[in-house]
Amino acid sequence: MRKRNNSLTAEHDSATTGTLLDSDPDLKQRTDRGAAVPTAGDRQRPGENRGMGKPFRRLGLVGKLKRIVLWLLVVYVSIPFIIKLCPSIQAKLVFLNFVRMPYFIDLKRPLDQGLNHTHNFYLEPEAGLKIGVWHTVPANMWREAQGKQGDWFDAMLSSAHPVILYLHGNAGTRGGDHRVQLYKVLSSSGYHVVTFDYRGWGDSDGSPSEGGMTSDALFIYDWLKQRLDKRLLYIWGHSLGTGVATNLVRRLCDRGSPPEALILESPFTNIREEAKSHPFSMLYRYLPGFDWFFLDAITANNIRFASDENVNHISCPVLILHAEDDSVVPFYLGKKLYNMASQSKSLSGHKVQFVPFPSSLAYKHKFIYRSPELPNILSDFLGTAPSGTQ
Repeated sequence: MRKRNNSLTAEHDSATTGTLLDSDPDLKQRTDRGAAVPTAGDRQRPGENRGMGKPFRRLGLVGKLKRIVLWLLVVYVSIPFIIKLCPSIQAKLVFLNFVRMPYFIDLKRPLDQGLNHTHNFYLEPEAGLKIGVWHTVPANMWREAQGKQGDWFDAMLSSAHPVILYLHGNAGTRGGDHRVQLYKVLSSSGYHVVTFDYRGWGDSDGSPSEGGMTSDALFIYDWLKQRLDKRLLYIWGHSLGTGVATNLVRRLCDRGSPPEALILESPFTNIREEAKSHPFSMLYRYLPGFDWFFLDAITANNIRFASDENVNHISCPVLILHAEDDSVVPFYLGKKLYNMASQSKSLSGHKVQFVPFPSSLAYKHKFIYRSPELPNILSDFLGTAPSGTQ
């Protein structure tokens, strides 16, 4: 009886409530709105959370970009101070002797580079210091050169063919591809080519310095002269090797024994001007204090390669070759050096010639050997017959 009374009471309350809502439409409307509010709120909260997440994600991405830019700025500002405090870093960037390209070549086997008429050997410019040397004979001797040892190659230096002492630039070794291709061109034109790796390069001992490079070049020159008697010996420098070449020729002229001629391929005036014009300096060359941070660090390592000064002490014919599209050593630096050489009193009475190669040929910094005119340019300047007909 008690349960039934409760049930009847609940039905009565429900009926009473329904009657009140039906009799008062406003009350029903307010009740419906009140009941709808929580449901609507429940549907919006997930949407609101998603909408609020987008700005937070955007702010996170912007924050990461700002952090990256900040780190790059810190690195950019730090590099000049690091180089100033550790000038030896700048010396490594000048020499780049630690960059050995192509990799994994055996310098003891020039045959692997297509030089089947080349002898590899080692000399000691100083006690305990060994440097690697290649001697490539003229191409018309290649058959005779097969299987021959060092004594035969030494004896061939006394032949009627002139000799070119080649001084390579920074980075790589005497086995670099563009260097090998030039040896082949010169050999085919009838020249002996003798080249070597400075101390600290390739398989040579020691560590690099301007003075050491010049001493090595002088040692090899004297070694050749002892074997050539009165045969023709020319000096060819490329890129950084042009600085070594003018240093060497200045020493030779100072002691009264200039070479027959000096050939400069892609030369610069001095290392400070070259460093300021090099693509690596593009990010900093307009930075206040560039000279103090970077160029003075080079000078602190006693690196000058002052060809612009050396030409005032050189007294032999000078040939300058430069490609207009050279981006490593800008064309205008080679032209500037030529203008200085042509006005040098010490070069008065000697032939000074500048040969430009148009940008359309795309020879850039190290492909002048591709010029089909190169053998004739050399023979006209040096007064020798091309194609090995000496």
